[in-house]
Amino acid sequence: MYSKFENFMKKYLAPLADKMDKEVHLSAVKKAMVAMTPLLIIGSFCLIPEAIPNMIGKNHVISQWILTNLDIIYIPYNVGMALMSVYVTVIIAYQLANSYKLDIPGCVTMGLVSFLMLVVEFTEDGGISKTYLGPKGLFCAMFAGFIAVELFRWCKKKNFTIKMPDTVPDFVSRSFEMIPISVIIIGFFLIVRIVCVNVLNTMPPLIFTAIFAPLVGSMDNPIAYTFLKMLQALIFFFGIHPSVLSPITSPISTQFLAENIAAVQAGHVATHFYAPGPESAFGNFTGSGVTIGCVFWCLMSKNKALKQVGRLSFIPALFGINEPILFGAPIVLNPMFFIPFVICGGIIGSLGGWAMYLGIMKCSTFTPPYVGVFLEGFLTNMDPMSIVVNAVQLILSILIWYPFVKSYEKTYGNKEEETNAISAEDAAILDDLDLDF
Repeated sequence: MYSKFENFMKKYLAPLADKMDKEVHLSAVKKAMVAMTPLLIIGSFCLIPEAIPNMIGKNHVISQWILTNLDIIYIPYNVGMALMSVYVTVIIAYQLANSYKLDIPGCVTMGLVSFLMLVVEFTEDGGISKTYLGPKGLFCAMFAGFIAVELFRWCKKKNFTIKMPDTVPDFVSRSFEMIPISVIIIGFFLIVRIVCVNVLNTMPPLIFTAIFAPLVGSMDNPIAYTFLKMLQALIFFFGIHPSVLSPITSPISTQFLAENIAAVQAGHVATHFYAPGPESAFGNFTGSGVTIGCVFWCLMSKNKALKQVGRLSFIPALFGINEPILFGAPIVLNPMFFIPFVICGGIIGSLGGWAMYLGIMKCSTFTPPYVGVFLEGFLTNMDPMSIVVNAVQLILSILIWYPFVKSYEKTYGNKEEETNAISAEDAAILDDLDLDF
């Protein structure tokens, strides 16, 4: 039964995951989300000073200075996370243009203009509203970046350009080549804007919000989140890194984090539990599938090889890196470890999401760097309950992995004997021969 399932995964899932990893549009989204990490960290930092007056009292001199200068403290957030969709559009257009070997400045310009045409709203005093320039415009940013570059590529392929004589300087020639391309791309997005606003009576970003609402909403559902953690462990079990899913999941978690920060900044409570910080600190506690239990029992093993694997895996596991135990034990493609890694690991990894959903623990407003287990979880929300949740995950992992590692330990010793090149009797004969070279 297991061999049939393994063959099915190798035949269908592995090629699909490989195609997803190499697909240029998904790759562009993944790189854009990774590039947003510094903005998420800096934007999260901006909330920390505002919490200080609540801890030391609003009458304290430090609190008074913070409250007086909040507008300045929030500047990194207002020019960073609050304009996130602008940066995502630029990066996606850049990455696609680079993949297609197109004119990068031209593609980036068209992508940014296209996005702004879809989302910009003007205020009564002639200013520009930032409503859809932040996380609310994220899906619109992807759409604009994709379509603008694809239209650019189509125009170049069909030669919808103005060719200038060779005597004309290159930068001037490129400017004239862009004229028909710009007309086509801007015209397309202008039509989209007119249809949405004048016919459908709504802004384009709201259309995308309605389309992707089921997908986005499902990530705020702990049952769906538990399924996601199992799915990530499942594909990793067959040697496929879960990062292949990041083009789908990262935009949602990033949007939720930005909305949590905006809510706290406005004096409300953060409500989204699916965010990058908790996903790392709780969802992937000591690595995908919460494998610290396996590391622990390998350390305690009487088998020298398993003990060495445990030693090599322990320090990386404290920082959420579990590739040494995955490929060292190994857990990957090992039927004995399917249940504790995929099923139990997925459930244990989702405990942080359940705790936040049920109100036991605060939702996240910060994405810390990899600072190690327990501390990373605490930094995501500054809630002492995060330490309790991590402790529960640690204990459950150790308890669940015990019978599986002990059973594997017995067969592991037998496998070592079976893989010896010569038997003990043959080795003794060779020793008696006393061959010296």
